[in-house]
Amino acid sequence: MSWTQDVQLFKGYDDRDPRPPTFRSLDLALRILKDHDLNGSVGLELSQGTQGADRMVGEPTTWTQPWFDAFRQIASKVVDASPLLAEARAIKTAQEIERMRLANELAALAMEYAFERLRPGMKESEVAAIFEGYVHATGIGYKGRVEMARAFTLVWSGKGIRTFTATGDRPVQEHEPTLFEIWVCVDGYWSDLTKNLCPGELSPEYNTLLDLLVRVFHEAAAFAKDGAGLPDLDRLIRARIAEGGYPGQPSHAVCHGVGARAHEPPYAHQAGSGTIRSGMVLAIEPGIYWPGGGGMRLEDNFWINGSSNEKLCSFPDDFRLLHVPSGKGPARWV
Repeated sequence: MSWTQDVQLFKGYDDRDPRPPTFRSLDLALRILKDHDLNGSVGLELSQGTQGADRMVGEPTTWTQPWFDAFRQIASKVVDASPLLAEARAIKTAQEIERMRLANELAALAMEYAFERLRPGMKESEVAAIFEGYVHATGIGYKGRVEMARAFTLVWSGKGIRTFTATGDRPVQEHEPTLFEIWVCVDGYWSDLTKNLCPGELSPEYNTLLDLLVRVFHEAAAFAKDGAGLPDLDRLIRARIAEGGYPGQPSHAVCHGVGARAHEPPYAHQAGSGTIRSGMVLAIEPGIYWPGGGGMRLEDNFWINGSSNEKLCSFPDDFRLLHVPSGKGPARWV
């Protein structure tokens, strides 16, 4: 529970504002300060050491406010180079693509491993541990090319599928999807994926939902090519979802960059700007969620190559293509 009764909410996705949610939270905070005449001393956590995670063990390694202030003792002017770096990082080098291919390859292998072991009644957290443990155990030293591999997941099943909650101890449902929100990091480069599995025959309502999402996903992927507008991609995905009977969905961004972070510029927003450029890697993620819980999301990473793109993860987005052969043996898709 909060220590204050004055809790004010803001939208994660606002169709009129292309900025990330953090900017809208800042607007709200500044407005509250102004409304309450709090214009004296305001305490902020300028040293964000508790907010970052190290690639090795999770200990924070972010720089502190005094570290940044020290540059002002020497330089006549200190400017924020983040926009310039974000623009440069949006176009991937061959070395970066190699790392991201490995991250997506490990994600596909871990999904196959989880599929072979998924059973109704297992806890969501148990399934998440299977996936994450496989990536760490198999990924380090993978093909003699990987020094560090870690996976982070959110796993939800059936009515547990929402945006966004922590992995819980809910049981895996037999005839409803179990959704994997996946981040795999290989030597500092990331994949950002959403995959789904179902241990039994998918229910009719979920079959209908998946048919719609697969159509939207494929059309969006075909649209993502050099020169296409990022606002147009956002409008396309949301229009197709609305035509399918779900206006106003999803409540999150449907496309963003991936690379040195799992979420990085550019972002697609109908009220924003920007153009898809060759060399970018974009996560495309249409989703639909039902009141009271349940729904589905598809997400994969696409490397833009001129007039086309390459899907980096081989695991199928339509998980109905999966089957397990009789007897022992790995899962396969057709």
